[in-house]
Amino acid sequence: MSRTALTALLVLLTAWGVGCAPRPAAPTPAAASPRPPTPVASPTPVPPTPTTPAAEPGPTTPAPAPSPTAPPTWPDPEALVWRPVVEGLVKPTGIVAAGDGSGRLFLLEQAGVIWVVQNDQRLPEPFLDIRDRVGSRESEQGLLGLVFHPNFAQNGLFFVNYTDHNGDTVVSRFRVSPPTANQADPASEEVLLQVDQPYGNHNGGHLAFGPDGYLYIGLGDGGAAGDPEDRAQNLHTLLGKMLRIDVDAGPPYGIPPDNPFADGQGGLPEIWAWGLRNPWRYAFDRATGDLYIADVGQNKWEEVNFWPADGGPGANFGWDYFEGTHPYEDTPPPGVTLVFPVAEYGHDLGCSVTGGEVYRGQALPEMTGLYLYGDFCTGRIWGLRATPQGWESRLLWETPFNISTFGLDDAGEIYLAHYGAGTIYRLERR
Repeated sequence: MSRTALTALLVLLTAWGVGCAPRPAAPTPAAASPRPPTPVASPTPVPPTPTTPAAEPGPTTPAPAPSPTAPPTWPDPEALVWRPVVEGLVKPTGIVAAGDGSGRLFLLEQAGVIWVVQNDQRLPEPFLDIRDRVGSRESEQGLLGLVFHPNFAQNGLFFVNYTDHNGDTVVSRFRVSPPTANQADPASEEVLLQVDQPYGNHNGGHLAFGPDGYLYIGLGDGGAAGDPEDRAQNLHTLLGKMLRIDVDAGPPYGIPPDNPFADGQGGLPEIWAWGLRNPWRYAFDRATGDLYIADVGQNKWEEVNFWPADGGPGANFGWDYFEGTHPYEDTPPPGVTLVFPVAEYGHDLGCSVTGGEVYRGQALPEMTGLYLYGDFCTGRIWGLRATPQGWESRLLWETPFNISTFGLDDAGEIYLAHYGAGTIYRLERR
């Protein structure tokens, strides 16, 4: 690797999802050990220190419920392999299926291009090219999210999340006609939402439809370090929030009636949950509707949050009162309930969490119900599961990958993207 390329990669590793203190360099993948390092996963959160008392009634962690057909034992990672299926991408940021039964995968490149993969072959022409309107000067800017309408097979609608040339967030709707076509018209864009971004990092960017049919939009706290303007806990800004909108109402969209501030009183009507730093990938379990949110930490702790399908709106995930389960800044006011993560790991194990997916495929039954997540800097991949005894997390693989995203195909098989190499991998039996 040339000195210029090495320098660029090191800059990227310290910037992705962080925008603050330098991160430790990724270690050489270690040999398997009998007791690999494991992030904390407990049904009982670590209490705050005596000098920072918890708010009443205090932080909580959702009680775990076993996932349907969850594996009774951990899978053997040596029996499985991450096999490359697509190469030659430039800074991949997303792996998305259309849910239309076509078997196609759609791969995002940060600069603003979406490619179609059919039968593990990338088609020669892009599905969508919007590089003319996407700004990606900073390491966390660019084309960051893609999701297809639940009725895509009938209406041909899909949605993207990107930063424009001013660095601001744009959520737009596009149409492809017919839905089976492999090229969409860039001129079909309808902008639904624009959000000013005060800094170049912590843009979030993921999009997902929930089991309720509403669109969920994850936004970071606006960037810099330590949430300097306290946006994550400010209910009058969209930053540091999980938004929920009705894309089938409007124009440009409707507000679900059970959003916490649907009437505009006390907060912005789009807000569904808050207290997030930079939610870099979240996923609804296809079988249960439960939500997993990976939130990138400040400079000590990375976390994974869980919210059950019946949890309802209005969760406060605690940033920046807490980083993970650890007090960070200020004291929550009386009466505020915070939700603690179900798993966290320190920066001795990594530096920037990348949220994954719950495996629901058929090829690897021992993986069923297991949530996988990874670290961008070290390439470590963990599994997380809920049991009647509590949450369990275990290190499964040490890899050389810069894991920028995970994704599922229509069949529920799981993939990941190696950002630095531009390669997409699928988990298969060895």
